[in-house]
Amino acid sequence: MAAPKLRLREAIDSLYIYGPATHESYTRLALECFRANDVDQAKRLQSHMDIHLYQPSDSFLQNRILHVFAKRGDISNARDLFDKMLHRDIFSWNAMLSLYAKAGLIEDLRAFFDDMPSRDSVSYNTVISGFAKNGCASKAVEAFVRMQNEGLKPSEYTHVSVLNACAKLFDLRKGKQIHGKILTRNLGGNVFIWNALTDMYAKCGEIDKARWLFDRLAHKNVVSWNLMISGYLKNGQSEKCIDLFHEMRALGLKPDQVTVSNILGAYFHSGYIDKAVKIFSEIKERDKVCWTTMIVGCAQNGKEEDALMLFNDMLLANVRPDGYTVSSVLSSCAKLAFLFYGQAVHGKALVMGVNEGLLVASALVDMYCKCGVTADAWVVFSTMPARNVVSWNAMIGGYAQSGQDLEALALYENMLQEDIRPDNVTFVGILSACVHAGLVQEGKRYFDSMSKFHGLIPTLDHFACMINLLGRSGCVNEAMGLINSMPYEPNSLIWSTVLSVSAMKGDMKHGEMAARHLFELDPLNAGPYIMLSNMYARCGRWKDVASMRYLMKTKNVKKFAAYSWIEIDNEVHKFVADDRTHPDTKIIYEELHGLIRKLQKAGFSPNTKLVLHDVGEEEKLKSICYHSEKLALAFGLIKKCHGPIRIIKNIRVCGDCHVFMKFVSKITGRSIILRDSNRFHHFVAGKCSCNDYW
Repeated sequence: MAAPKLRLREAIDSLYIYGPATHESYTRLALECFRANDVDQAKRLQSHMDIHLYQPSDSFLQNRILHVFAKRGDISNARDLFDKMLHRDIFSWNAMLSLYAKAGLIEDLRAFFDDMPSRDSVSYNTVISGFAKNGCASKAVEAFVRMQNEGLKPSEYTHVSVLNACAKLFDLRKGKQIHGKILTRNLGGNVFIWNALTDMYAKCGEIDKARWLFDRLAHKNVVSWNLMISGYLKNGQSEKCIDLFHEMRALGLKPDQVTVSNILGAYFHSGYIDKAVKIFSEIKERDKVCWTTMIVGCAQNGKEEDALMLFNDMLLANVRPDGYTVSSVLSSCAKLAFLFYGQAVHGKALVMGVNEGLLVASALVDMYCKCGVTADAWVVFSTMPARNVVSWNAMIGGYAQSGQDLEALALYENMLQEDIRPDNVTFVGILSACVHAGLVQEGKRYFDSMSKFHGLIPTLDHFACMINLLGRSGCVNEAMGLINSMPYEPNSLIWSTVLSVSAMKGDMKHGEMAARHLFELDPLNAGPYIMLSNMYARCGRWKDVASMRYLMKTKNVKKFAAYSWIEIDNEVHKFVADDRTHPDTKIIYEELHGLIRKLQKAGFSPNTKLVLHDVGEEEKLKSICYHSEKLALAFGLIKKCHGPIRIIKNIRVCGDCHVFMKFVSKITGRSIILRDSNRFHHFVAGKCSCNDYW
């Protein structure tokens, strides 16, 4: 224990030996407690005065003790002392205001402020800052106006707080008014005020005005650079953000972690992922914000596996993630359908106590749904203390994608009963459920209700669902009529839907028309060329198939690779058709050949008609038997002795593989969950949840 604190404790010990003390002794000890910021001895001193019923004749002594309590955040003892004080002055009230502001107790702060017999500039500064820092920006601006009406002079600190409040409210008009008052009071030379002005203009969308102020600031600090860099990033000008960062470094200024987090965001936004990784690797001390920026950046740029590895490294570095970090990691698990990893992250969130927020809970629902485990998603959803539209959408969409269409529609009705207003995403899930279940009239009713009852304007996504629903139900002319009545120009989503429905129905006329539109809208997308080529192949129009291939070659259209992956013991195994690169290739093919023989005895016959090449029967058989999802299934049966086998495919599963999976689930008794680019297929006992929906 330091010598002054030891002497202070011994002095107060002596009080308890000798009894009551003089006013001078109490005052001297209160000052020593104040200077040492020793809350324990301040409590003992106050207790001694209470025991001996000592009440000072002025507020000075007790104000010193009150300030110690306030500085240490001891609300209980501070309020108890304040209530006992016979003599209070403005300093007593301001000490309590400061305590409530620091603790974020906004209602107590407001009530206490309103009860004050008189207020000074310190009172207003404390309240304005407290409101601004605790999510009550509008109250901060109101208090600033009230302060001026009472004729009190705002300090430089007050102006910074109220400008921050204007920035949070995006209140450019009020911010400009305050800027004018700053100029009239000659406060423009203060770097903190100048930084706050720059930040306010940037956040209110006047980025050029912010840059004008930044360029004229004579003595910029790191905060000045950070605010301008952040302003460019928030206004979508990531290239200027990067340029300013290079300028900062050229001047020899050392960026801090705020700078680095912003510049990482700018690199990711611009697609410079390698540069972001390089900058991150150079940081010696990485805080939570830096880690989260990297994780979110990777997740949003198709680098989900990298995001998961970064999260592991973050935990190993003993950096505690927050809800935003965890939700981003869960989003990556959802995209990859990594159930095992998602469950582990769920466990971590529970242990760290970051599982209760809406953001994390909604991400958990989405993750479990996209991993095909709607039962676990429902457990999370049903135990949420509060739900917003995002939570409901995740659960409704999960049911719709997993073939639980009636559950999706029933949940939507529950949502309405709980007075949760649906949004556009809700209706994508609802209409998708109607498409899968073939509920044409119900789909029309839900579609019409968007504008009629909920004030929503249907988007192209909703029109695509309706075109899909009508087309699959045989109402092609009605679907085409809906396209002609749309308030939008049909985009690639609309024509892709028409092409998909036409391929399913064998409607060459509308298929060719949709393909021509897609060739114009997205000439380098291989999908329409391949789909139309497949339609030609099914009709035996091999010359047209050849012309499609020639067209793709002349336009330099690259065909994307079809692949499947499976997660075994937290390790991902990826396969392409006729894959021979896996270390266990030999036993995989032995397992697959054995399966095919068993299935053939049970009545399965490979559908070589689905092979869309003009080759011999033997080549067709080889082509269709070694699709990537079949290889992944064989590997899963070898390595996973119990529980469902989960497979992900980046394109739609073919008809032969779909039948194959149903047979395997029947003869082995194993359930198979296959997620393709369109939906989930739950194969159990020879049946699929999709009801052979294509």
